[in-house]
Amino acid sequence: MGMNAIYGLAAAAVLLLLAAGGWAAYRHLATPALPPVTDMTPNAPPLSPPPAGMAVFHLGHSLVNRDMPAMLAQLAHAAGFVAHEHHLQLGWGATLRSHYDPLVEIPGFDSENATPQHRPAREAIASGAYDAVVLTEMVELRDAIRWHDGPAYLHRWVQAIRAARPDTRVYLYETWHGREDTESWLARLDGDPAALWQGRLLAPVWADGDAGPVHVIPAGRVLAAFTRALARAGGLPGMADETDLFLREPDGTLDAVHMNDLGNYLVALTHFAVLYHQAPQGLPHELTRADGSPADAPSPEVAALMQGVVWQVVSDLPVTGVQTGAAP
Repeated sequence: MGMNAIYGLAAAAVLLLLAAGGWAAYRHLATPALPPVTDMTPNAPPLSPPPAGMAVFHLGHSLVNRDMPAMLAQLAHAAGFVAHEHHLQLGWGATLRSHYDPLVEIPGFDSENATPQHRPAREAIASGAYDAVVLTEMVELRDAIRWHDGPAYLHRWVQAIRAARPDTRVYLYETWHGREDTESWLARLDGDPAALWQGRLLAPVWADGDAGPVHVIPAGRVLAAFTRALARAGGLPGMADETDLFLREPDGTLDAVHMNDLGNYLVALTHFAVLYHQAPQGLPHELTRADGSPADAPSPEVAALMQGVVWQVVSDLPVTGVQTGAAP
């Protein structure tokens, strides 16, 4: 039985509950009340570097994908964190609500999770087996907030993680919006963290002292910084500009949002630096995809620029939890 069929059975059970007069209880579950937001003070204090490789659960969609966590695992192993392992649950453009609410279908669930690394999200979180959980909301983020109760479901997932294991490190993966409007793309990468990622999505969770800290993996800000650094360099071997980080359709049309192997490598470096509080300089750049096939590798010059930019951004942002003065 496919997982969407299982979700369908769960939805049917919920409908029976509603028919039996359980609407009030379910409505409270589906749209949890959030504390009022009186300020935007981050609840993301400095963390101690993890002493060993972590078990990490990734919840999200195609901007997580299977290859990026597999690259992260290879980076962690190369850095000596040999115990690093991961599981995931994905969908096509999946919202935090769709992963949580059995009444909401997760598009592409069966195909995206046809991997040994998949573990059902509720089971995974309830197990308390993970040292870190990385939560990912859909983009366009404005739509996730307006139409899919993004802040409420982020809060609900954080509550579930804390209930299962209070010391789990919880991260929000800050992604990026599409490049359809190329003139505003960099401006939004600069402005969205304060206006949307932190100001709208995270602020209600940060305002709830019982939810505990939630830190940020700032891939969007890394992407902006790398774009500018590459432009200042006038391009590098194998990468003329930032569009070379993105997939292309068979006819050569640029995919507006999805990364290729080079983009996934940049994002994996960002995850590594945040999770392990360690500069990624010198880590390997010739990796494999999740299926074991060789990934397209950045040139040594591009890899070095990526690694330097990642560490500069991650170590400069307090919301990552990486303490200022961590080893370069």
